[in-house]
Amino acid sequence: MQRFNQYKRIITFLQSAVIIGIETFIFSVVWYGYYIEATGVPFWRRGNWAVIGFYALILFLFTQLYGGFKIGYLRLMDVLYSQILSLICTNIAAFLLVCIIARDYMSVIPILQITLVDATIVIPWILFCKWIYGKLYPPHRMLLIYSDRDPDNLVKKISTRQDKYLIEDMIHIDEGEEKLKAKVLQFESVIICDIPTGMRNIILKFCFQNAVRTYTTPKLSDIIMMSSTNIHLFDTPLLLSKNQGLLFEQKIAKRAFDMIISLFGCIIAAPIMLVIALLVKLYDRGPVFYKQERLTFEGGTFTVLKFRSMRVDSEEKGARLATKHDTRVTPVGKVIRNLHLDELPQLFNVIKGDMSLVGPRPERREIADQYKMSMPEFDYRLKVKAGLTGYAQVYGKYNTTPYDKLKMDLYYIQNYSFWFDIKILLLTFKILFQKENTEGVESWQVTAEKPKRLKAKPGKIYVLKESHEIHESDKPEKQAR
Repeated sequence: MQRFNQYKRIITFLQSAVIIGIETFIFSVVWYGYYIEATGVPFWRRGNWAVIGFYALILFLFTQLYGGFKIGYLRLMDVLYSQILSLICTNIAAFLLVCIIARDYMSVIPILQITLVDATIVIPWILFCKWIYGKLYPPHRMLLIYSDRDPDNLVKKISTRQDKYLIEDMIHIDEGEEKLKAKVLQFESVIICDIPTGMRNIILKFCFQNAVRTYTTPKLSDIIMMSSTNIHLFDTPLLLSKNQGLLFEQKIAKRAFDMIISLFGCIIAAPIMLVIALLVKLYDRGPVFYKQERLTFEGGTFTVLKFRSMRVDSEEKGARLATKHDTRVTPVGKVIRNLHLDELPQLFNVIKGDMSLVGPRPERREIADQYKMSMPEFDYRLKVKAGLTGYAQVYGKYNTTPYDKLKMDLYYIQNYSFWFDIKILLLTFKILFQKENTEGVESWQVTAEKPKRLKAKPGKIYVLKESHEIHESDKPEKQAR
C-alpha cells in the first residue's frame, strides 16, 4: 500500500475524469443529434461548447457534493447511490436549461435516455474502480488505544468498514508509555479513543515523529479549537475562539434565507401535505398534527408541528424516542417517517421564526435534561435556533449517541456559513431514501444514550463478535471483527 500511496490522488483523479468525460460525451451526442434542431435556436460552435461545458460543470459539482468521487472512502452502495443521485440532479438541471434555451417545453425522453445509458455505464465502472482500489489499498492494520471509557461503540462503527479499516489489537493506556510506543510502531495506523489529554499529546507527537497515520476521536474542546482564527500580531501564534454563536449579519442573512425557501417549499409541498393529512385522518380519525414542546435558541421553547406518525396513545407511559420496529408507528406513519415527510409541517415553524431550516435537532426538555445529567455541555447546541435539518441529521443517524450528535452540532455552530447551510440542504436530499437515517433506538432505550456495558481494563483485549457486543478476553486474539 505504501508503494501506491503517492499515486492515490492521481488514480482518484483519473477514475473521476473518465466517468465525467463519458457522461458529458453522451450528453453532447444527444445535444448535437437532437436538441440543437429541436430547439430551433441557431448556435455557433462556441455556443455548443458552452452548453456542454455547463453540463460537465454541473455534473462535477453535484458528484463532488454527494460524494460520488469518494470510491475508496465511502461504501460501495453509497458511492453508487451518490453517482445515480448526481446524474438525476444534473439531468434535471440540463433539461431545464434546454427548455430555457428553446423558450418552450421540450421532450423529456432524450434526457431519460441519457440517464438510463449513464447508469448502465456508471455502475460497472464504479464496481471496477472499487475492485482496483481494494487491490492497491488493502485495509489499514490498526491499533486502538483506549482509556476507561468503553470502546464498544467506536469499535462497532469501525468494524462496519473492514474493507478500509481493520482493528487488529487494542491497548489500555495503563500499560505505560514505553509499551504504548513500542506497540504503535508495529502498526500502520493508530486510533486514539477519548484518552486523557496529557497522554494523548504524547502519543500524537510520537506518531507524528514516526510518520504513523493517526485517527483521533475529538473532544468538545478540540471542536471549539478547530474553528479558531489565527492571530498574527505577535511573534507567537495565537488562536482566537469568539464562542458567541452567529454574528448579527449572519442571523439576518439566515433568517431571510429561511423565509424565502420555506415559503417556496410550502407552495411546492402543499399538494403532498394535503394528501398526507387526509391519509393520517382517515386511518384512525385522530388528529392530523403531532404537537410537542421543544427547545430552541438560548433554551427557549416552541410548539413543533409534525404529521402524526404514531398512535394517539403512544406516549401514555411518558416521552421516549422511537425504537426499531416500534409498534406505536401506524402504517401511514411508517411510510411518511421513512421519507421524512412527517417533518414538512415544520416549514410553518420556520416561517414563524421558531426554527431555522438548518440547525441542531429540536429536543424535548425532559430528554435534554436526562442527557445533561451525564453531559452538562449539552446546552452548547442552543447557541443557535433548532433546525428542520442539520449537520448531525445529514452525517449522523436517528439513533446516533447524543454525545456524538453534540459534537456534530457544535461543529456546525462553530463553522457556520451561508454556503454551509446550502450544502446541508442539498445533502438532505441524499438521505431521504437511506433507511439507517430513520432507524430508531433499541427497544430497551428511552433516549439515544448507550449504557456502559463493561468497564475497560488494562491488559484485556475486547473482541467484537457478530452479535455486535464487546466481549472481554484474556487470549491474545488480535482481530477485532
